[in-house]
Amino acid sequence: MDAIDDHLLEILSVDGRASFSSIGRAVGLSTNATAARIRRLERDGVIVGYRAVLADERPDPAAGIEAFVDVRLAPDIESDDFLDWVQRQPLVIDAAHVTGPYDYLLRIRVRDMPALDGLLRLLKSEGGVSQTQTRIALR
Repeated sequence: MDAIDDHLLEILSVDGRASFSSIGRAVGLSTNATAARIRRLERDGVIVGYRAVLADERPDPAAGIEAFVDVRLAPDIESDDFLDWVQRQPLVIDAAHVTGPYDYLLRIRVRDMPALDGLLRLLKSEGGVSQTQTRIALR
């Protein structure tokens, strides 16, 4: 290993998806020479793998906005179909089929007001909802 290998490893540790050509430009080598060095480092066991670091999509229970959304379904939407759809929505914590002027009461948690707006639009555009009424939980 030499200084160029060290520089290659530094670049790859920050961006494991960097192209051979961009790494080569950074270290002063051709694309082919860079690829050959990286393959040698992999073969020699210096580089043992690459991985994706995923964002945690689960909402923090103490963060964001919790709200209750009364939902009235469009006349042509079946209750069971809506329930199947809403159960696949990660921002919906709970859904209760209720009596009264609305069909469902949803308990949701969103990151911020734009996310709330997005969820309400999604309910109407894809979920078959004709009307909503939202109440934000204060505590």
